[in-house]
Amino acid sequence: MNELWIASLAQAQERAGRKEEAPELATLLRAQGVPALCIVGARAGLDWLETPHARGWLAGAALDVPTLQHATQAALARGFVAADALVLAKTRSQQELPLLSWGEQAPAAPRVPAPTRRLDLYAIVDSARRLRAVLEAGVRTVQLRIKTPAQPDAAWQATLRSEVAQAVADCQAAGAELFVNDHWRLARELNAGGVHLGQEDLLALGDDGRSELLASGLALGISSHSVWELARARTLSPRYVACGPVWPTLTKAMPWLPQGLDNLAWWCRAAGVPVTAIGGILQPAEVQAAASAGPDGVCIVRGLGEDPRATVPAFAAALAAGRAQPVKELPAWPHPTLPHPR
Repeated sequence: MNELWIASLAQAQERAGRKEEAPELATLLRAQGVPALCIVGARAGLDWLETPHARGWLAGAALDVPTLQHATQAALARGFVAADALVLAKTRSQQELPLLSWGEQAPAAPRVPAPTRRLDLYAIVDSARRLRAVLEAGVRTVQLRIKTPAQPDAAWQATLRSEVAQAVADCQAAGAELFVNDHWRLARELNAGGVHLGQEDLLALGDDGRSELLASGLALGISSHSVWELARARTLSPRYVACGPVWPTLTKAMPWLPQGLDNLAWWCRAAGVPVTAIGGILQPAEVQAAASAGPDGVCIVRGLGEDPRATVPAFAAALAAGRAQPVKELPAWPHPTLPHPR
């Protein structure tokens, strides 16, 4: 297993020639040429994961080095990158997705979410005007996604504030759930209720920033594209986790391979929180297919067209038809979504 070295803390200290803690040892060992590693039992109930894609504490079933090596090798053989392979090894050993920390603080056990309404059709729009149109069409879960320019000036900031304030007012009047993309402090200030953040943005917040976000009371939506991202997202007790892209999409450039309906179904069973399907969903037939995999909501972006009042009724009917289909059999394994270097 040259691409991934799994060892005890004592073995890692011996190889590094230092009596450091696991995070420091892992940094040293990667600098010495170890591509990826996992230090088993570095703390009680915790292994330290250090790979090109992710690093942090992995909580879950306590496995000894040989058992974890064997379970991880099975996932690597299926084409998963090291971070995914380690998470899947734990998952298959304990029949539950483990938790992965965002940094050197141990992962917090997620809170059990309170029962709430289903997300259903989830419209993602780029203006308050567009948001009002989808509300008028009957959608009750919306995301306002206004991209930040390279050099946001005072005029842009004023426009952003005005757009978010209008979106908040319209959603409150309609009884709709609003998620503001990225701008979470402004969302908190204007009582938006919810925010959606990608994992890179959440990682950039640091431990203090994530604690501040969680203390804000905002409902949190988190993007996830791979198994290790799902394990990390769970620790923040999100309102939902987005699984995508389900199909190829032109909305965003990304390195991830499409999830397909098999991974979407796996996400829905493994996440422990509501899941939304997103990516490449343009037609009612795609909404129906996605809904049949069991997500709490299905996101539509470009598929809304110029006039959502004309398109939403067919999407709503497709959502209901998909949910009426028999539950799909859960795949034993998800498929990889990150290209595996060979």
